[in-house]
Amino acid sequence: MRAASSAALAAGGATAAGATATAAARAAESCVVALDALGRLEKLDSLIGPLQRVVRGLPLGRYRDVLHGLPIGHPLHPALVQVPMGAWLSAAVLDAVPGTRRGARLLVGVGILTAGPAAWAGWVDWAEQHEDQMRTGLVHAASIAVAVGLYARSWVQRGRGHTVRGKVLGFAGLCAAGTGGMLGGHLAYRQAAGANKAEPVPHLLDEGWHPVGRVEDFPVGEAVRRELGEVPLLVVRLPGGHLHVLAGRCSHLSGPLTEGTITDGCVVCPWHGSTFRLSDGANVRGPATAPQPSFQVSVDGEGTVRVRLPGAG
Repeated sequence: MRAASSAALAAGGATAAGATATAAARAAESCVVALDALGRLEKLDSLIGPLQRVVRGLPLGRYRDVLHGLPIGHPLHPALVQVPMGAWLSAAVLDAVPGTRRGARLLVGVGILTAGPAAWAGWVDWAEQHEDQMRTGLVHAASIAVAVGLYARSWVQRGRGHTVRGKVLGFAGLCAAGTGGMLGGHLAYRQAAGANKAEPVPHLLDEGWHPVGRVEDFPVGEAVRRELGEVPLLVVRLPGGHLHVLAGRCSHLSGPLTEGTITDGCVVCPWHGSTFRLSDGANVRGPATAPQPSFQVSVDGEGTVRVRLPGAG
């Protein structure tokens, strides 16, 4: 009898655990579906257009490329957000420890001040993204704006001696910032904003030399498209006969470089203006932060052009 009761209890426990796991999986799936839906929220487009024009019109000069992250080879925004997020999370920890009111308020203030540069970098990146990414990015920015507003009120309340009210506002701000962080992660990893779109190229090609045509197939000064397996190529023959070959899709958002402009030994992406040097693929202007894969070129005695990508295979 006892054995039967134990078996029944075990079966009931397993059923409950299974039901809990199923409910958790459904909740996670619903969350992902909701996040994906943000990219299709076309109602935001009426805000996106004017905001994009404002951001693009800011007289930032070469500092725009700095905010994109060109000097460090990847977007700057994710690095900058570590400071305010770290300060606010540390403030929340101190709020749970007696006698740390001054330190917590200081960290709240640090987070508010450093959120500004992070936001500048984020807006500059946002203005050069696809429509679905911009929609998600706008909600992300709104969440962070709410967080900054709550933390600003928290800082004021703490300064007036209303510590409990300041803590409540701080924890609310942390929730808003955490939501913004989740949206930022979705934008970066699910929607691939900021990722190097040219990174897979070496893994899609076989090593060695591959023919792409004859010299006469490439008019001087014109961008010509060729395909090597699954990879589109940009082939340009400059005056003097020198041939340059780059991966044909922009490392920023996969824009077609073969439809770009050839000028001053560079190719300019037709989508967002990223500029790459033809001789080595280096990006000399953003928003792209990663270079284009550059191919070695060989022309045999019969005029056949062959290319090779170092590190392929």
